[in-house]
Amino acid sequence: MTTTPPGTEETARELLPVASPARTRAAVRELIRPHRALAAAGFAALLAATAVGLLTQPLLGRIVDIAAGNRPLDTLTAVVLSLVAVALLQGLATTAGLALVARLGETVLARLRERFVERALGLPLERIERAGSGDLTARVTGDVAVVAEAVRRALPEFTRSALAIVLTLGALAVLDWRFLLAALVALPIQTWTARWYIRRAVPLYARQRIAGGTQQQQLLDTVRGAATVRAFRLEREHTERVTERSGALVALTLRGVNLVLSFYSRLHIAEFAGLAAVLATGYLLVRDGSASVGTATAAALYFHSLFTPMNAVLVLLDDAQSAVSGLARIVGVADLLQDGTTTDGTEGGGSGTAAVVPAPRRAADESPRPPAVAVTGLHHAYASGHPVLHGVDLTIRPGERVALVGASGAGKTTLARLIAGIHTPSAGTVTIGGVPLADLPPAAVRRTVALVSQETHVFAGPLADDLRLARPGAHDAELRDALERVDAADWADALPDGLETVVGDGGHRIDGARVQALALARLILADPPVVVLDEATAEAGSTGARSLEKAVARAVEGRTALIVAHRLTQAAAADRIVVMDAGRVVESGTHDELRAARGPYAALWDAWSLSRATEPAPPGPRTPGEPAHRPVPEP
Repeated sequence: MTTTPPGTEETARELLPVASPARTRAAVRELIRPHRALAAAGFAALLAATAVGLLTQPLLGRIVDIAAGNRPLDTLTAVVLSLVAVALLQGLATTAGLALVARLGETVLARLRERFVERALGLPLERIERAGSGDLTARVTGDVAVVAEAVRRALPEFTRSALAIVLTLGALAVLDWRFLLAALVALPIQTWTARWYIRRAVPLYARQRIAGGTQQQQLLDTVRGAATVRAFRLEREHTERVTERSGALVALTLRGVNLVLSFYSRLHIAEFAGLAAVLATGYLLVRDGSASVGTATAAALYFHSLFTPMNAVLVLLDDAQSAVSGLARIVGVADLLQDGTTTDGTEGGGSGTAAVVPAPRRAADESPRPPAVAVTGLHHAYASGHPVLHGVDLTIRPGERVALVGASGAGKTTLARLIAGIHTPSAGTVTIGGVPLADLPPAAVRRTVALVSQETHVFAGPLADDLRLARPGAHDAELRDALERVDAADWADALPDGLETVVGDGGHRIDGARVQALALARLILADPPVVVLDEATAEAGSTGARSLEKAVARAVEGRTALIVAHRLTQAAAADRIVVMDAGRVVESGTHDELRAARGPYAALWDAWSLSRATEPAPPGPRTPGEPAHRPVPEP
């Protein structure tokens, strides 16, 4: 079972799910199961190393007996050689065991990371937006780092220490069962200490992780919106918010430090009580003749040798609690299915789909006729009581290019994202080819609908790899053909290494218009039958707008397309224009029809044209066989 953690100050956000302790343990077992042989080999090697190391104390006790009995020095030779052999064997076995356990941990961690990334990339954007990108970022960075550190350091040490404790207690019983009873005096104090710590540490670390995610979200919001923050003189307010969230995180961290210090102080009391009991028992047994001085010495050394592994196990509880909290947050995402539910069927997010992931190319034997898109009675609100869309009805015919225009806040982007499957409407239906979008599996939606927005990312790496994200098996000739269709082939050829030029972070810099052209080239390679363009040419300057609009026309040719138009020249070239205002469709028709009607679109066109030198000549109707793009001169 997975739960969404309550009690966060960001009540407006619905954080990503956190796996329950039972589900986290089950996930670890599932990950380890394919590597049982490796786990058994590592455990056996550490077991052998610990068993061999337990011979050290009796051999030292033998030396004490030899000295106490005034025996010849040559009797020490065999004992010293045995100590040397024990040290060598223990060192070799320990090295092998730690290496095997570390290999097991890294293998399991790598698989968990892969599953986490796979699920995170497939999460509905609506789900991520509700949680805030800070929550996901904190899990990708902080939680994964904590779990990785625990796997590399804590897991091998914990395994070795636990074996040392069990076998050492057994060795005390072999010496004399009364030594074991004396050593167990420390157990109640240690058990109480561990339970006291766990009761406080688990919720504290969980809150600390949530606070870390909240802090990252606030930092991301402030940095991303820095220009807006400065423009509205909101520096003080945002600084106070960052300070407040950072202060909350620091306070929780300090509480954790105080908890650990109290934990250590209780452990020292247990050590003192146990060692005093073993020494007193040894004194009584030697006095009664039930044990030799060497045996008592070996018992004291055995208990003293428990300090390190016992403290290690208990201290590692601190790392373990932090790692378990992080692991539960990672498993919570790794268990999410792409429809936003968890593997156990509980709700983990919305039922939307990440339509920004391009669909595979259509097979040659599929019908070239794209599907129609129908929107019926669509209502949507991001927050209860604040509707954005009101009963929108819209039909886009197969292969039709519809431009969506309207003032800022009219609901254009919301309608586009609902049709793309990113959000789930509050009411109403979206159908593609007669099938409700809500009934389609996420993979089917991604094969059918692709969204290109103005926020396009260029991944770090060769340009060819960036393009092949849309079609992994594409040959260089196919990549060049896609670039040619968006007028970017000459630009790519002029790069230092052509298609192998490294772009993205640390690579060749690409301007906004070229970034959008690459997005359109990926769209052509993905070849979805339905396309949603949300101001995909907005990043282009006036000089590059004409070229990018031509590229858009080629990219959407032969597809059913909804285009949120940033420039009215782009709208004028569409088959039909839909005008939105205050979340409603207020006009629909061709450029000529809407201008003649002298309604909202005509007002928009006149206002837009007035800001230019002259008004462009309106395009005529498209004749059969004419290219889909009809350039409209800029006024």
